[in-house]
Amino acid sequence: MIIAQLSDTHILAGSSAHPMAASRAENLRRCIADINARGADVVIHTGDSVQHGLAEEYVRLREILAELEAPLFLVPGNRDRREALRAAFAHAPYLPKNGSFLHYAVEDFPMRLIGLDSVDAGERKGAFCAERRAWLEAALAQRPHKPTLLFLHHPPFDIASPPYTAGYRNPQDTTDLASVVGRHSQVRKMICGHVHFAHQAAWAGTAAATMPSVAADLRIAADAATEAAPLYFRHTVSDDGTVVSRIRVVADRPARVAGAA
Repeated sequence: MIIAQLSDTHILAGSSAHPMAASRAENLRRCIADINARGADVVIHTGDSVQHGLAEEYVRLREILAELEAPLFLVPGNRDRREALRAAFAHAPYLPKNGSFLHYAVEDFPMRLIGLDSVDAGERKGAFCAERRAWLEAALAQRPHKPTLLFLHHPPFDIASPPYTAGYRNPQDTTDLASVVGRHSQVRKMICGHVHFAHQAAWAGTAAATMPSVAADLRIAADAATEAAPLYFRHTVSDDGTVVSRIRVVADRPARVAGAA
């Protein structure tokens, strides 16, 4: 099973005068073209899909994402607005039609997919409150033996280089999420966005990864060969549920693969 991950596209409205509006849209289009050409079973977007959470930004985002051939699943980031995202993707059967959070589980693939809403309105940092904790505990308890991929916007762990302190307002939220994940061995990997650079590590008894922003102008710690190139993550799931993650750099010349398992 191949899972393509997009994150932090920060799309702006088609009418925007922002100097990066066109390039961010083009970065996303080129990633989508490459995903379509190489093939993927599913595409996951781990948040900050648009810049300001405006309806007109979601219109442009949806127009671009419509080119995808594989099924798409989104979770919100701190730049997203739940209701605007829900309205723009009202046709998506996986998104809850009501409720405080945009959590869901997808059962249609060899790897179970759980999208977790880590957004706290008005905050840049993430949250994992008691309501979220109860939802995730129940969702994981339903299928304890099926390999599961957990995806959310905010990584709940520190990263040494470049320095990044866990993106959760309340440190107890980080502890609670680690406790839930650590009790469920079927969680084979947790993938996140938010930090705009690539990092992979062991966390809470499983593997965790963050990816660089698709929006190249916002990317942090990119090397000279990739700083201006569109890129996305490709996660390869083996029959035993092991997930190997590599960055796919999209270039005019034959693209190289960067990153590590």
